[in-house]
Amino acid sequence: SAAERAHGVIAMSAGNHAQGVAYHAQRLGIRAVIVMPRFTPGVKVERTRGFGAEVVLHGDTLDEARSHALLLAEQQQLIFVHPYDDPDIVAGQGTVALEMLAQVPELDTLIVAIGGGGLIAGMATAAKAIKPGIEVIGVQTTRFPAMVNAIKGTHYPQGSSSIAEGIAVGTPGQLPQAIIRAKVDDLLLVEEGDIEQAIVMLLEVEKTLVEGAGATGLAALLKYADRFRGKKVGLVLCGGNIDPLLLAAIIERGMVRAGRLARLKVSARDVPGTLALITATVAAAGANINEVHHQRAFTTLAAQNAEVELVVQTRGSQHIAEVLTALTQAGLTAQLVQSS
Repeated sequence: SAAERAHGVIAMSAGNHAQGVAYHAQRLGIRAVIVMPRFTPGVKVERTRGFGAEVVLHGDTLDEARSHALLLAEQQQLIFVHPYDDPDIVAGQGTVALEMLAQVPELDTLIVAIGGGGLIAGMATAAKAIKPGIEVIGVQTTRFPAMVNAIKGTHYPQGSSSIAEGIAVGTPGQLPQAIIRAKVDDLLLVEEGDIEQAIVMLLEVEKTLVEGAGATGLAALLKYADRFRGKKVGLVLCGGNIDPLLLAAIIERGMVRAGRLARLKVSARDVPGTLALITATVAAAGANINEVHHQRAFTTLAAQNAEVELVVQTRGSQHIAEVLTALTQAGLTAQLVQSS
């Protein structure tokens, strides 16, 4: 109504819903207030503000942000636009499936990330209306398995944070839950490390930047590869709003997992030229040194010895072994320091 438009709208979100509401409110000349958890990545906050919305940071989780948004809605007579427990929102998100099947009709399976459940509820409804035999699989992170617990009757514990903050929902939507029970074929869980691996793979192979929630589908495909073998699978990369510092950390951790970044501990007599010998040996083996830490006091070695920790760039696990062999042949004691 005109009165409702005059007061404006309010939403809570840590993802695309915030920007969607802000964008359309700006186009319609309506005031928009968006409540986001305090630790929402800055890039999401700034993009939402860029669409003219008033951003309020409150709480550590989406559930806490929702409670505050409902309070503000009551106090300021704002219309609350729910991110997933709203039939119009669910229907709108379902158009993703329409587009995917229009472009690739032969898809056998859709893998969709689940937070509150609106996206998969809409997609499952649309996809099965067009192609009843299509398989729809939902994915959650083990840190926030609320929908899995609700549907499967499990009692997995809930964490306090996730790299996939866009789907870090503690209380699943009631409307999506009913649709998921009826139309979604299975629900899977992935670990945080699986999501990190998927982010790096999409960046390296597809040259596509996605956030944690957006990479969850690929994470499931990689983790449960045998389950999807031989099928034509559609993944929904539902978000690309990732903090640059977080992305840098994920890339670095991915290099460690791939053996392209390694930490070595080298022990030797503490005499002039030892550090030069170590660095020259590493260079001759074709590795690049990122960091050097020379330790004399905080070590269990004899007083005349020193310990040098190196972080080196390599081509992979085999190359790490070659570097260690070269250091040993140079008369040094060297070992790979495993990540915890």
